[in-house]
Amino acid sequence: MSTIRVEGLGKQYRIGGHGSGYLTLREAIMDTIKSPLKHLRAKDEEAKAMFWALKEVSFVIEQGETIGIIGRNGAGKSTLLKILSRITLPTKGHVVLNGRIASLLEVGTGFHPELTGRENIYLNGSILGMKKSEITRKFDEIVEFAEVRKFLNMPVKRYSSGMYVRLAFAVAAFLEAEILLVDEVLAVGDARFQRKCLDKMDDAAREGRTVLFVSHNMPAVTRLCNRVILLDEGRLMADGPSHEIVSKYLRSGLGTIAAREWTDKAKAPGNDIVRLCAVRVVTEDGQIREAIDIRHAVGIEMEYEVLESGHLLVPNYHFYNEDGVLAFGVMDHDPEWRRRPRPVGHFKSTAWIPRNYLSEGTLIVGAAVSTMDPVIIHFYEREAVAFHVVDSIDGNSARGDYAGPFPGIVRPLLNWTTHYVPATRASDLAMAEETAP
Repeated sequence: MSTIRVEGLGKQYRIGGHGSGYLTLREAIMDTIKSPLKHLRAKDEEAKAMFWALKEVSFVIEQGETIGIIGRNGAGKSTLLKILSRITLPTKGHVVLNGRIASLLEVGTGFHPELTGRENIYLNGSILGMKKSEITRKFDEIVEFAEVRKFLNMPVKRYSSGMYVRLAFAVAAFLEAEILLVDEVLAVGDARFQRKCLDKMDDAAREGRTVLFVSHNMPAVTRLCNRVILLDEGRLMADGPSHEIVSKYLRSGLGTIAAREWTDKAKAPGNDIVRLCAVRVVTEDGQIREAIDIRHAVGIEMEYEVLESGHLLVPNYHFYNEDGVLAFGVMDHDPEWRRRPRPVGHFKSTAWIPRNYLSEGTLIVGAAVSTMDPVIIHFYEREAVAFHVVDSIDGNSARGDYAGPFPGIVRPLLNWTTHYVPATRASDLAMAEETAP
């Protein structure tokens, strides 16, 4: 039996505010007499002020599946989860849900700000239809996972965003709902807590629960989900195995971003010491490229602003493939700046990957600047840029003349040497060895 069935789902929203109010019957009649075309124009303007966040979306999810929902901002991902969570109603189509739903769509969804953490755990459990004894049985696990024991009797309105999301996720994950819906809110937590959340969702899937996971974190999606649904402009564009759909998304131009810039320094990743300005995928002649020929070198260029001098800052990158596997990490070893504090100013650091080194496929680049002693991560933009490596069939790459599947994280073109012994000479050598005293 399917856990979720969605058929012809559509959601329409109005752009902008409401009208100026209601007219009396006399005002409406007089208005129509004076301006017969006015109402036709008003209807036309009203139609233009509407847009479809979801359009004719249909799919079926079986019990125990873990599904990733991906797409660029405004694709309809969060709207879909809000309809599945019964937060909003669809304009057309219908949804059939079999099982209790726990959702984490926004920080603190379902929490009452005036109630304590302890009270909100029981409140959320009750909303999910659970008995007090069920909630009590899971209570200690929730508190331990969320790491908020000493704040349990404090109103949650005083919680930091990190505390809020830890408790909200723990309640959603540990209370025994059959369907778990998780939006991008995990981005609020630190890297360690994100890992805990992903591991917990893994556990939920193994227990036979259904998980829907909306994220821009492609490595997390491919690690957690066997199947992915791709949305764009409210429409379902693709539905299939995670590595295939993520690869399609990144190659399509919907997700691949070969250059990103942060023009507002106050909102850029970083702190009072250093801020990220831009990350780009560049060729040797300085061109920004989303697709790189495997036989050409590729550079990952980082621009950053040092705001406070005296720190040994080390730019570094992490390269993930489309299966979420960390292919390799690199850090800046430029001898000019190694063990030398960087002064205040604007820097551009580029790491060059040699030709015939990468395997074909999509690589997602996380960009960071760190201090190594002690280890301080000043910023880490997990999906700063992404690019696609294209292997040729020309015969002069590591692929040679082989056109089939070629697995592996890297694909170096190595130097080979071969020593040849002619057959006649080989037989002579063998006979000499046999007759030797």
